[in-house]
Amino acid sequence: MGKIVNIAVFVAGLDEEYQNNIITGINDFAKRNRVNVTYFAAYGGMLDSKIFDIGEYSMYDVANLEYFDGVILMTNCINDMVVREKIISSVKAAKLPAVVFDCADYPEFINISIDNTAAMRNMVRHVILEHGAKVLNYISGPMSNPEAVDRLNAFREVMAENGLSVEEGRIFYGEFRPYDGKAAIEQYMESGLALPDAFICANDAMALTAVSTLEKYGFCVPLDVIVTGFDNTYSARNYCPALTSVGRPLARAGSAACSALFDIVNGKEPEIEHMEAECVFTESCGCSNNSLGGVSEFSEYRKRTYNKIEDSNDNVHKLNILSARLAETENTDDTFAVIRDFVSEIDCERFALCLKDDWQEAFTNTAANIGLDCEMCAPLIWDKGETMSIEYFPCSQMYPEPLETGGNISYFLPIHFKERVLGYFIITNGDFPITNLLCHTFSMNISNSLENLRKLSHINKAMEELNRLYVIDPLCNVYNRNGFIKLADDMFRTSVMRKRKIMLTFIDMDGLKFINDNYGHNEGDFAIQRLADVIKECLKSDSICARFGGDEFVVFQQKAADGDDAALERRLNAKLESINNIICKPYTLSASVGSIIKVPAEEETLYSIIKQADALMYEVKKEKKNSRRAMEAK
Repeated sequence: MGKIVNIAVFVAGLDEEYQNNIITGINDFAKRNRVNVTYFAAYGGMLDSKIFDIGEYSMYDVANLEYFDGVILMTNCINDMVVREKIISSVKAAKLPAVVFDCADYPEFINISIDNTAAMRNMVRHVILEHGAKVLNYISGPMSNPEAVDRLNAFREVMAENGLSVEEGRIFYGEFRPYDGKAAIEQYMESGLALPDAFICANDAMALTAVSTLEKYGFCVPLDVIVTGFDNTYSARNYCPALTSVGRPLARAGSAACSALFDIVNGKEPEIEHMEAECVFTESCGCSNNSLGGVSEFSEYRKRTYNKIEDSNDNVHKLNILSARLAETENTDDTFAVIRDFVSEIDCERFALCLKDDWQEAFTNTAANIGLDCEMCAPLIWDKGETMSIEYFPCSQMYPEPLETGGNISYFLPIHFKERVLGYFIITNGDFPITNLLCHTFSMNISNSLENLRKLSHINKAMEELNRLYVIDPLCNVYNRNGFIKLADDMFRTSVMRKRKIMLTFIDMDGLKFINDNYGHNEGDFAIQRLADVIKECLKSDSICARFGGDEFVVFQQKAADGDDAALERRLNAKLESINNIICKPYTLSASVGSIIKVPAEEETLYSIIKQADALMYEVKKEKKNSRRAMEAK
């Protein structure tokens, strides 16, 4: 069967028709020839948010080129020059055969070219010579895109050859996105310039929104103004008016790109054909409409349009259900179950949710980027109806489980919240990413849900810590008065009800004032901490200890027996003697102890018994002072 060829593709904006047509050509060749194609995709530049774009473009950092035999660079769709150059530099460093589209800037790469310049020249000449246009506005793509540059240059050349001036105020620089057409018309309306004879647009997506926006302002296309596009997309052909445009063999270009790399990997010289683009003159420039040739074609168009509307409505409904169910989840298991149920309906063979191993941690680095050195987990893998998970895999491996067969088409898409990267998901052998306009919304739903879980986890941890601080003494790491009352009161009530003996012990440190006055408060805190440690070591399993005041401690013991008080005091004194020998301080740690052992009566309270133990402790302390004075008197 021969070697399985693995090709990486870098692309942005999977759901746009230009990308979709090229991808269709790539995939058709790949499936026929058992080529594995892995798309590293992003939706960068679509939401007008540079912070969001950082998270989207992180997807390209996951590509480990060591696993691939060749690369297809659809970098003409990536408008961020820094990101684009980073990708190109990594491909050059990997020394892999690579294909670009309509870009002669990199002689080491194969350039699959469709003649943009000649087609744009013919388009502009047609509008000027056939329709008598004299004043032309131009809606351009980004100057970081070679195709956009070529088309704008062609426009300028034809204007010059016909003796027409190009006013810079009549040129709008967009990003090839649909909203650029709307923005261009709105900018023109605010400019105060006279209505041009034509708007020449660098692609169909911008041209279509330009037409619809002009109509909202009361202009009729083409009676008031001509509008032309570029790419001859399905939407352009079937719009009303049908859009004059330029048809390009994009699917053939995608297939040619994949074929060239396939030949190189198999030791053959690739055949690179130069492809031509062809102008399609129709309604939006005032020419006849040939896009729908007859009744049968119109019927097919109506069916296709209805099916698209029906599919869109169905998908919106599914996404609404997904959003509602994700909003109800409060833990990872429930969230992954909701995602699994959605994935089972999107017609793919395999779905893998891949998260950074520390995705739930509080990121110290706000960017929290992803890279080949990251540790990953795959908590949800859906494979032809079967569900599994993988606890660990290195990001450098990319897939949780390596592909073992050929002819697989996989799409990697990022999961992130703003610039903070959580991981990515992979859809294998399913067209959801390229045929469904809601794939981007799906990815954002996953991202937002996981980020909410992450935040909820940290809120819960913060609440636990606040609760702990509310009941724990921070100096001695035992219960404080609040914690003791909260816990011991329940234990006390149970003992009253069941008529069990309890022991309540009040312990007061001896000589703390002497230590503070002579050695400082830090030394006093040290002494209190050591006494607390000693008390904790002396407790039985059913006992709790609390720091009740500055140097006062209380011990509550359930199921007490006669003699437990004496035993506790013996343990305490023995431990104090031991710790004094270890710390070798110029003072001696000691404590006075008072204990009550009894079955509490129903009318008694926890506080009343604490007071009884406190009174006994003071009797002991008083005896110690009297004994010390007697010794000093001698």
